[in-house]
Parts: sequence; C-alpha cells; structure tokens
Amino acid sequence: MKKTLSLILALCCACITAMAQGMNFEPDGTTLEQASEKAKAQGKLIFLDCYTSWCGPCKKMAKDVFPQESVGKYMNDKFINIKIDMESAYGAPLAKKLQVQAYPTFVIFNADAKEIGRFLGGSDAPGFIKRVGENSNDNSESDLEKRWKGGDRDPQFLQDYLKTLSATYKGQEANDVAEAILAGKESTFAADENLRAIFLRNIINPFAPSFVYTLKNPDALKAAAGDAVVAQKINSVLSGYQRDLVIEDNGTATLDKANFDKFAALLKEANVSRANHYTLSTLITVAEKQKDLASYIKYIKEYLADPQLDADDMTIAKWARAFSAPGADPKYKDEMRNIMKQRLADIESGKRQAMHQIGNMRLSVPTDELLRKVLEAFDGKMPQ
Repeated sequence: MKKTLSLILALCCACITAMAQGMNFEPDGTTLEQASEKAKAQGKLIFLDCYTSWCGPCKKMAKDVFPQESVGKYMNDKFINIKIDMESAYGAPLAKKLQVQAYPTFVIFNADAKEIGRFLGGSDAPGFIKRVGENSNDNSESDLEKRWKGGDRDPQFLQDYLKTLSATYKGQEANDVAEAILAGKESTFAADENLRAIFLRNIINPFAPSFVYTLKNPDALKAAAGDAVVAQKINSVLSGYQRDLVIEDNGTATLDKANFDKFAALLKEANVSRANHYTLSTLITVAEKQKDLASYIKYIKEYLADPQLDADDMTIAKWARAFSAPGADPKYKDEMRNIMKQRLADIESGKRQAMHQIGNMRLSVPTDELLRKVLEAFDGKMPQ
C-alpha cells in the first residue's frame, strides 16, 4: 500500500511538472533540415539555440530561462525548438554557413529554414520573450536586404545596412557592404576616420581590394591607427581565412585547394611576413582532422624548420593531442615525442624560456612542466 501511494504521488508530481513545463526542444541530434520538415507539417517557425559546451551564458539560459513556464507557453505553440552544439560535426559547418561567431546566438527561421531574425546574448525570461517576438516577423527578406540585392548603392543606405549587419554579427554580408563603401577608396580610406573604422571592423576577405592594398602598403593605415592595430587586423583576416579553407562536413575534412593556392599566391605577392605560418597551419589542421599522421608530422617538422617561424610550447603541446587517439602510429608518435624532448632540452639549456603566462592569463603550471606531463602520458603514465 505504501509503495502504491508513493507511486501515485510520484505520478501526480510528474503530471504537475508536465503542465508547468518550459521549452520543448527536439531530441539531441535533430538537424535544421529535420526541424524544417516538422515546422512545415505543423505550421510553425523554427527556433535554433546555437551553443557551445564551454559557453557560460549558454548554460545559464538552459538552466534558468528555457525551463520557465512563461517561456514554454510562448515558445512551444509557435516554434519547433532545436539546439545545436556549434562545434559538433554537424554544427561546425552550420556555424560557418550561418556566420555564427558569438555565443549564445539565437536564430529564427521560417518553415523553409530561411533565416528571418537573430539575436545574441543571454537575458531574463521577459527579455528573451521580447527579443524572440521582435525577431519573428516572417518578411522573408528585410527591406534593406531587398534594396541591397536590387543594386541600391546609395551611400547613406550602405551605412545604415552595414550598421544593421554588424549588430547581428553577419560577418560576410557586412564585409560585402563594407567593400562597396570602400570601393575606389583603397589608397585614401586610411585618412578618413569613418572609413578607417569600417575597414578595421568589417573587412574579413583577404582578397578585398582595400585589404590587398593595405597588405602591400600598410604605412598610411599604420600612421593613422598604429602599428599594433594594423598588425592585429592583418593577422585576424589571414587567420580567419585560413580556417575557412578547411571544409568540414559530417565529420570529414577537406582542403579547399583552389582557394588555398590563391591564398598562398596572395601571401607571396604581398611579401607577407611569416607567410608560411598561414599555409602550414592550414595543412596541419587538415591533416589532423583527416587523421593523416604521416602528413601531420611532416608539416609540423616543416613549420619547426622554417627560420621565420616559431611554435611556442603551448602550440607543441596542442600538436601532441592528435597522438592520444587509440592506435596512433608509434613511428609518428615517436617523432612527436622527440620534438617535445628537444623543446625541453632547449628550455633546460637556457636556449629558450618556459612560458608562465599567455597574454594577461597566468598559466597554472609553466610550459616545461606541461610538456613533461604530456610526455608521461605518451609513455602511459598517469599525470600526477
């Protein structure tokens, strides 16, 4: 009897909980395409929570906002709700396609999976509901987007459209509009504060005429913005593009060879300092994702042999992670072990100094100790 009563009470509690539920999310692994089919069948929109495993505000939204009854009442009748880890095999290429660069990002689609709105960052339940409502008008294309696609290049319109795109972190579209604003001003924009800010904030295409000009003739922008700002901008654009050269799809990775060759030619033509850093880093990444350890260690050794390049201790430790996979070829694992031993020998002899911090972040252990721990793991020893 007591057990029966407990069961009844448990069932009652479950019913009460069900009636006061928050957002209903589709099962983990549900794709945008699957959500679209369900949205069409039910006459709903699609709500996508773009998150990562390390994002604190993402976890707070999942814990404190999505479970609230008021949020569930608003969302469940109107939306097919899905959440996707943007660093998963499916999520990574989707993040690139959607140009998601900050987390959490919330994207709203119509039933055909065409984006109609997005917003970023955490909020409380009333704020979240308000922002969803503001971004759920299915106009298919905004008036600004229609004007842009229709060929409108009025200077004030371009400024307004760029501001809208920047606010929603649509990087590629913002770059395209910024290129239109800077067209014909490649050699003069550095002297104009507004145009200079547009270049520094929005240009991400290394083949944009304004960027190519700056890559070859950086002095004017350096005089206006400072050497460090220009160096950071150039590295940011080149590093960002090298990541785009790695095409990932459902757990597989390939190199965009045509654009890689074009990129390498640009680096050579502009006589970019440490050009091989960008090309070799790309090849190292592709080889790692393809689990091609022979090519992986080959490109690492080429990187280390280049007198213009320098891999710090943290980079070497990061490179070693690929050899933690079961069945890693002992031959290539030994070569990576020797690279770490050589770095430790250089530190012990005073040829190099161990790193104690990266930028303003102090490391919990110096990098020589980190490398020793990695070596112990290579030898099957548990780190202390």
